[in-house]
Amino acid sequence: MPDSLRPILQIRNVRKAYGSRTILAGISLDIAAGERLALTGPSGSGKTTLLNLLGGVDRPDSGLIEFDGRDINSLNNSDLTALRRTSFGIIFQFFHLLPTLTAAENVELPLQLNQVPAAERVNRVNQLLDRVGVSHRANAFPGELSGGEMQRVSIARAIAHKPRLLLADEPTGNLDSKNGASVLELLREVSEETRTALVLVTHSPAAAAICHREIRLLDGLIFREINPFSRPS
Repeated sequence: MPDSLRPILQIRNVRKAYGSRTILAGISLDIAAGERLALTGPSGSGKTTLLNLLGGVDRPDSGLIEFDGRDINSLNNSDLTALRRTSFGIIFQFFHLLPTLTAAENVELPLQLNQVPAAERVNRVNQLLDRVGVSHRANAFPGELSGGEMQRVSIARAIAHKPRLLLADEPTGNLDSKNGASVLELLREVSEETRTALVLVTHSPAAAAICHREIRLLDGLIFREINPFSRPS
């Protein structure tokens, strides 16, 4: 298969349970470079668990997850960390900002880990903080930021190193409608500018509407696939 047609992410019959509770009961789907995919469904349907598996934060009990032809489940911890550092960006629902670093330093961290030159790091951080509307809070620590400000800083950090796969868990959940719309537009622009694949967990119809496809999960299975752009108005 030509590289241009090969999915950047392939998921085959992925299963995950915690104790006796089955969370994912066999999920299979493909995601192309530059594609935006919304994962929706009721609480407890497996959305965040699937997102964590795709990002290598957790490992499935069985099944295959391939990123760019590499089985991420077969990677050792060191190789998986290197892959996540260079190719993945994750927007966590609860931010996970480092409390001892300022907003600017949190955004700069993935660039430092990838050994980006200092001058380029400064320019990139300044551009991103301005783009998400928190440049005036660059020197503030997470404990001094509002929930919405922390969310925007976490988004800037996730895209700082221009990842090939961006995973977002309710990225607009702590934002008002104006800032939420701005963040969604930013995520759409990033995916189009860099052909970054975006997988978005959301309960928001507005967030799902920026995606090419919507996958609804129910009881750990794909219940329905929807193309938002072909929905009747």
